[in-house]
Amino acid sequence: MPIQQLPQQLINQIAAGEVVERPASVVKELLENSLDAGASRIELDIEQGGVKLCRVRDNGTGIPVGELGLALSRHATSKIESLEDLEQIASLGFRGEALPSIASVSRLRLVSRHRQAADAWAIEIENGEILPVAPAAHPIGTSVEIRDLFFNTPARRRFLKTERTEFGHIQKIAEKIALSRFSTALRFTNNSKSVLDLPVATTRGEQEARVARICGQEFMTHAIRIERDVGDLHLSGWIARPTFSRSQPDLQHFFLNGRAVRDKVVGHAVRAGFRDVLFHGRHPAFVLYLEMDPRAVDVNAHPAKQEVRFRDSRSVHDFIRRTVDAVLAGTHPGAADGTRPAATMIAGADGPDLYAAEPGAPARQGGLPFRPSGRAIREQMAAYASLAGQPTAAAESLFALGADQETPPLGYAFAHLHGVYILAQNRNGLVIVDAHAAHERVTYERLKAAYRASGIRSQPLLVPVTISVSEREADLAGMQHDLLAELGLSVDRSGPQRLTIRALPMLLANADAESLVRDLLADLLETGRTERVAQQIDDLLAGVACHGSVRANRPLTIDEMNALLREMETTERADQCNHGRPTWTALSMQELDRLFSRGR
Repeated sequence: MPIQQLPQQLINQIAAGEVVERPASVVKELLENSLDAGASRIELDIEQGGVKLCRVRDNGTGIPVGELGLALSRHATSKIESLEDLEQIASLGFRGEALPSIASVSRLRLVSRHRQAADAWAIEIENGEILPVAPAAHPIGTSVEIRDLFFNTPARRRFLKTERTEFGHIQKIAEKIALSRFSTALRFTNNSKSVLDLPVATTRGEQEARVARICGQEFMTHAIRIERDVGDLHLSGWIARPTFSRSQPDLQHFFLNGRAVRDKVVGHAVRAGFRDVLFHGRHPAFVLYLEMDPRAVDVNAHPAKQEVRFRDSRSVHDFIRRTVDAVLAGTHPGAADGTRPAATMIAGADGPDLYAAEPGAPARQGGLPFRPSGRAIREQMAAYASLAGQPTAAAESLFALGADQETPPLGYAFAHLHGVYILAQNRNGLVIVDAHAAHERVTYERLKAAYRASGIRSQPLLVPVTISVSEREADLAGMQHDLLAELGLSVDRSGPQRLTIRALPMLLANADAESLVRDLLADLLETGRTERVAQQIDDLLAGVACHGSVRANRPLTIDEMNALLREMETTERADQCNHGRPTWTALSMQELDRLFSRGR
């Protein structure tokens, strides 16, 4: 065929293929437009999974009557004017193709009243032709109504799933929008039935209530609040404790400057922060918000704006990983005082990380947990020693922990159940500790601290290993020679596509050198960072800790049990063992009373 100019309608339909995959794509574009318009309330109504109807109404700024036609024209936008604007995009949408693309595969009607106008006006598109503007009745704001999606492209309509499936995709989009902007109320109905009705959330409690409504109350029960600033980077939100891990990455929400994104660098950084507190194959749950200079990130890397490209991905990766790792390091009994309130991690660019209880939560130990006085220990030990011979007196001494007496978070041990579980009493009730899991974590953290204090030492290979790689990987190995040396590896380029491995970290001297280097290069190509060496070393130390920890049915004395409890209170990540299992749990007196129907 000869070269020819395509009709405008076909051009719009081709563009629609990039941004309109299904009804959820339409909803996403319309909701983001409402947010960019400054709406404080948005109403979303759909019918038949969004195929029959998608209607979004907001109370935003509105569109002047003279600009309604432009709003439905390609490459027309109010969000950028120059290349400089394109390099520092702060809005959610800017491509200028969404509305005309949507209109090319549906029946579209737009009604708007600008906040400085006395009247509202409507505009429609039929068969790709923009009809004249007509007066309408509408409050300040905008309504966009999309009917009969893909009515003129039956091939696309055949690829749609069932109504229930399409509704599920729209619900996920609506939930992400609700999580991205607490300052905006959202009402969502499906076939005239209410799905979401979320008011504006301004206080911390209201925000957590909204997160619980979308992510589940159990998520918030296990959530730790994060707040951290370093330079131009600000990270906030919630991560769930490792004991609330998931079999799928289905509860991971990340927002960059208010935009929901999926990014490999971010995902890898969060996983690295959870590195040695999760079961293999499990996934962390989180709702995180990263604010940064728009000029430091390219949000135009994907037609649907779901992927981004950081200008300095290494610093972003390190910031997120270190923040998550520091928060999880505080998951030990000394940081939660046995009641495990939601913790807040507060950090400054120049100061150390501190942990503080949420407003209204019980007071917790700060820094190193309280160590009981020698007198208190002697009194308790005396009670334990006399427990068998003088049960009444022992009980009076052992259980006389008044409200005014300072008690360690895990309390004092009084029994070793079946040689497996330590039973202890604190001020709130009963504490149950898995002795092996707890000792394993304590030993593992000691080994890590000792090893990192001495640094990573290299051991030359008796016979250097030569491997074949791609030219790109060989170039990367040359550029990252210093980084590899810091990790204890000596890798030289011996040809255009050949590398020679001459030394490995001492603890990994028996590792597969070729596989290790190939995995390292793959990580560097993927994210610009690698935790491969640290991961393998930690795995080795975890194995040593596991084999060296107290085993089941090994009797523990009262002194040994209490020593372990005190170690747990000062050991990072002591709430879970190296494999992600919980090390302890607690039953309050109220919970115990309910078990036995006391007070009824």
